[in-house]
Amino acid sequence: MDFLHRHIEALIFCAPSPLSKADIVKCLGEMFEAEIPIEHIDQAIHQLSEKYQSEEFSFQLQHAGGGYQFLTKPAYQTSIGILLRQQSQKRLSTAQLETLSIIAYKQPVTKGDIEQIRGVNSDYSVQKLLEKELVDIKGKSEGLGRPVLYGTSARFMEYFGINSLSELPQPKDFSQPDNQIGEERD
Repeated sequence: MDFLHRHIEALIFCAPSPLSKADIVKCLGEMFEAEIPIEHIDQAIHQLSEKYQSEEFSFQLQHAGGGYQFLTKPAYQTSIGILLRQQSQKRLSTAQLETLSIIAYKQPVTKGDIEQIRGVNSDYSVQKLLEKELVDIKGKSEGLGRPVLYGTSARFMEYFGINSLSELPQPKDFSQPDNQIGEERD
């Protein structure tokens, strides 16, 4: 099945979000009316990955967000950064980033909990994160008034290029050396 990699390439290219291996298997199985061995899928994905490592392409095949997608290579980060800056309405504000980080690390979390940590009203930030589909409503708390619980979405994983919450930076990753005043003496 030498043509298999071309079908997979088309599927990944057209998918609006990272395409999982399970989705690829399901789609190709229906198309060919036969079960495609996972080894063939893996081999085709490997061939595509090798193909797009070439310098003639400005993008590459990446595994992120639980699936595969084409992403621009780091060498083109500056030009992409300019484009993204020009589309700043899609960027996250500082308040939204603060709110999102609280949700990511404390989920499931209520808006009251978020506001207690931030010390300010977070209605607007939570609403914008819901609109951008970076957070989802995960249910209702058993607490007084049964407030809504928020958690991160699959779009969050894609946005930050991670496959699981365990890939988020941990507090130990941010440790700084102790500040000292004066000189050390023996």
